[in-house]
Amino acid sequence: MDRFVKNFIGMSIVYLFIASIFGIVMLAHPSLLTMKFVHSHLNMLGWVSMMIFGVGYHILPRFTGKPLKSPKMGEIQFWLANIGLIGMLLFYTLGSFNPEVSMYKGLTAAFGLIEAVSIFLFFYNMLATIYAKSEA
Repeated sequence: MDRFVKNFIGMSIVYLFIASIFGIVMLAHPSLLTMKFVHSHLNMLGWVSMMIFGVGYHILPRFTGKPLKSPKMGEIQFWLANIGLIGMLLFYTLGSFNPEVSMYKGLTAAFGLIEAVSIFLFFYNMLATIYAKSEA
């Protein structure tokens, strides 16, 4: 199993743990329910998407009998996905507690864009792998 695949799966489990703790804290302190955006993105982009990326990179090339188009792109995607998610949630949280600081919205959006680029890399890498011409 490629290192970046293990990293995706490992981080997925870490995000699940963090999101679970965060959910319990929000229940205990209803004033934190304003942070539902953070909780839901930890679950969906952190836990679910990272697991899908890891499992997809490991299994789909095997199903097609073709090598992954670019393991290096998968490695880059791992870093962009995590940087994008952490940055987006960090600046969203800072902006929630400091609404007078306008730069937090822009930084949240910028890191969200990094996350979107990482998703595009997965999209491209998987389609390029699945639809690659078979060698005779």
